[in-house]
Amino acid sequence: MRYEYDLIIRGGTIVDGTGGELFDADLAVRDGNIARIGQISGAGEREIDARDRLVMPGFVDIHTHYDAQATWANHLTPSSSNGVTTVLMGNCGVGFAPVRPHDHERLISLMEGVEDIPEVVLSEGLSWAWESFPEYLHALSTRHFDVDVAAQVPHAPLRVYVMGERGANREPATAKDIAAMAALAREGVQAGAFGFSTSRLLQHRTAHGEPVPSYGAAAEELQAIALAVSEAGRHCWIQLVADYAEAQASEFELYRLLTKSSGLPLTLSLLQRESHPDEWRQLLDRIELANEQGLRITGQTRGRPTSTLMGFELSFNPFDECVSWQQIADLSFDDRLPVLQDPEFRARIISESPTTSRYAVRRRHWERIFRLGNPPNYEPTLSESVACQAEQRGMTPEAVAYEWMMEQGGRGILYRPTTNYAAGSMDAVYDMLRHPHTLIGLGDGGAHVGVMCDATDMTHALTHWTRDRSRGGRLEIADVVRRLTSANAAALGLSDRGILRQGLRADINVVNYDELKLHAPAIHYDLPAGGKRLLQRVDGYDATLVAGQAVWTDGDATGALPGRLLRSRSRTGK
Repeated sequence: MRYEYDLIIRGGTIVDGTGGELFDADLAVRDGNIARIGQISGAGEREIDARDRLVMPGFVDIHTHYDAQATWANHLTPSSSNGVTTVLMGNCGVGFAPVRPHDHERLISLMEGVEDIPEVVLSEGLSWAWESFPEYLHALSTRHFDVDVAAQVPHAPLRVYVMGERGANREPATAKDIAAMAALAREGVQAGAFGFSTSRLLQHRTAHGEPVPSYGAAAEELQAIALAVSEAGRHCWIQLVADYAEAQASEFELYRLLTKSSGLPLTLSLLQRESHPDEWRQLLDRIELANEQGLRITGQTRGRPTSTLMGFELSFNPFDECVSWQQIADLSFDDRLPVLQDPEFRARIISESPTTSRYAVRRRHWERIFRLGNPPNYEPTLSESVACQAEQRGMTPEAVAYEWMMEQGGRGILYRPTTNYAAGSMDAVYDMLRHPHTLIGLGDGGAHVGVMCDATDMTHALTHWTRDRSRGGRLEIADVVRRLTSANAAALGLSDRGILRQGLRADINVVNYDELKLHAPAIHYDLPAGGKRLLQRVDGYDATLVAGQAVWTDGDATGALPGRLLRSRSRTGK
């Protein structure tokens, strides 16, 4: 029997990604593209019953760090298991190309420090079958994935490649250095990069505690690179993360200069910091004014707080700088657990004081630390904090924290929101998500593997903001889907996806909206060298399709790998 269509999704409610009204229709797929939407009487070789289901585009994740994982893994989880069908990596100015052989360890240290990917994982997993950025893209082009993969040229490797030790030490670049970096950025875009990324954030440091090579780079350097990217690429952008506070006005003036002189759009991280809770509003006002003046600048935010997760199996916990912890820190979790269960050990460690490092203090800010729970609660009230619960129960905060982490067989997780939660709620996020010049990103998939799992924010944004939130305003499902799909695709110049429309790519999610939910994160030991990472199982995605092929069904990978490297279009048309 000859079928008219490869696949028909029947009877679903279409959320088409444009922000328009939902409607009921069938959807047919042929040769990886959407062939028809409407009432379809013909037969498909495969069919999905989507009655009582939402049918929406696959999500476009614009802020990931799969630069290493994509070289050894076919499944780019946790993004791909959360409805994502396209990822952009190479963010924050860090990556693995271009690189000279003697600088491999330097770039590993950079990624380990900035993105919390253990050195042993990177040393074991990276093949280094490349030196130039085009060679890196070629290596990716030979691989198959469960999502499509796009990349950016990162600033730090450029500096190190051109300037060596001088670049790593953040010395000023000479005119010759700048010209060489610009040429390499141009080469990367001509090979298919989607733009250029940089970090001006002092918090970003190597594993040895040094600021990243791009920190403090001069305007002339950034401007020359941006101009080269603009001259080479038709659809590229600049992505950056930076410090603000008192320097916000001068920093933003630099962004205006880069955007105006290059003609490129620019996207920057937009988060509410506890130390400067109103800074984000000032930054968003500047973004709005810039757009009124014809400059394309967006604030990139996320649908929930940035957080540190803590537990006895995770990378951090409130006791990890105590003397007693150091005695068991190198044990496997199975060997550590009996010690943790010993009442004498418990009594000793909860009475010990950690060192006075700022990280230890942050991990004991009891008024801002909560039980994450299962299902996880990312918007708890301040009355649910360790401090408040300890006071109510007549216990010390240390005792409560220890008790909560010993739940679930010693795998209980504490939640410390570090941004977007200054007032003890997500009201700031609500305002960010409603602004016309913001994008949903910053999930950091592939990074911070032992302390967070924020790539699942795609699912959380869909459930929390349209269905589950009880502490404030909600958002329309059509608009949240638009932001996760067509808005992000358009920002990257991807016109073939993000909307359910005849002729466009069949990247599709079939969602059981009523049952859509995240489970608590859990550690998996599936990275190279047995490295650990946090993953979150999710219920409610009946199917995720990439180019019409189901890559995930009912929470399990199908084994299909239709995803490929995406290359941007250069000015030469290649």
